Amino acid sequence: MMTPSSAVLELDPPQAKAPSARQRQVSDFSELTRMVQETGLMRRRYAYYWARFAGIVALLAACGVGMVLLGDSWWQLAIAGALGVLFTQMAFLGHDAAHRQIFRSGQWNDWASLVIANLFGGLSYGWWLHKHSKHHQKPNVLGTDPDMINGVLVWETETLEKPKTGVRGWLASHQGYWFFPLLLLEGLNLHVNGLKTIFGKEPVKRRAVEITFVTIRLVGFAAAVFLLMPVGIGFAFIGVELAVFGFLMGASFAPNHKGMPVIAPDVKIDFLRRQVLMSRNIRGGRAVDVFMGGLNFQVEHHLFPSMPSPALRKVRPMVIEFCQAKGIKYTETTLIDSYRIVIAYLNRVGIASRDPFQCPLTAQFRSAR
Repeated sequence: MMTPSSAVLELDPPQAKAPSARQRQVSDFSELTRMVQETGLMRRRYAYYWARFAGIVALLAACGVGMVLLGDSWWQLAIAGALGVLFTQMAFLGHDAAHRQIFRSGQWNDWASLVIANLFGGLSYGWWLHKHSKHHQKPNVLGTDPDMINGVLVWETETLEKPKTGVRGWLASHQGYWFFPLLLLEGLNLHVNGLKTIFGKEPVKRRAVEITFVTIRLVGFAAAVFLLMPVGIGFAFIGVELAVFGFLMGASFAPNHKGMPVIAPDVKIDFLRRQVLMSRNIRGGRAVDVFMGGLNFQVEHHLFPSMPSPALRKVRPMVIEFCQAKGIKYTETTLIDSYRIVIAYLNRVGIASRDPFQCPLTAQFRSAR
């Protein structure tokens, strides 16, 4: 017997010539897909994406000119912050290309992602694609979703081998308050993970291309910084750029799933309900769209990952209406409230990590034996 909050769907008893609950659930998504395809919202948006790419490149070039003109000046840190913002926006473009949103051709999307992620961002497209694909397949599934794997922060207690005690236990129980300061290091973390992947032993498609692009970006960027400004300002410049980039990346991804239901790997749930029940939308205007790169429409993005990001706002009312008709809970909140939820969730999990076998969060979504 499952708890109502677990979002686990029971199969109806078999009936003669009647579709099973599982079949009805699959047909629900097929029905929604047909409705969305008929609207034309899945069509490619070449003008939008080329204009967006050209605009970001132009602003990056303007920052480069500013770096040359300012030279030995602490005002360079303002440019560093601007670069952090622009590299974040470029990363959102890479995300869209990786999801096949920009071009019809898979190969064109792959190369666009390589150029954007590796050459412009200094990240590994191969590392990110492997990680993000697993997340999309099973969001918030314990032991499967890489975004739920414990590290510096404790995201769940099911896989903890031993309780957190002493100073570590105290830090874990207050980890929600450390979340945003830690995001200042996320940019460095992303670069390090990328380098470990492309120079590691695991297979990487187009390894030579990834290494070449990442090396050009990281070495070239550092060389430009230290050629144009003194060492002290140069290190501060790189630090500010990485901090802004990491903070914005983390602040745009964290609100989408943290604090939503967490489920065990053996839970049976259809694609439509899995994606909707585990995702959270963020309300707001165009400014929120830009800040989050369209990821504020997380429900729609998880349902239709290849839909161009500017179409997500338009398909949202249709998805809401469909979910209401099917009795599927659709979650949406403001950006500030989502951050409050994330902080509270992390603190609750951190407190439970002192005695993981009594965690109320995971127990809530676990099937009774």
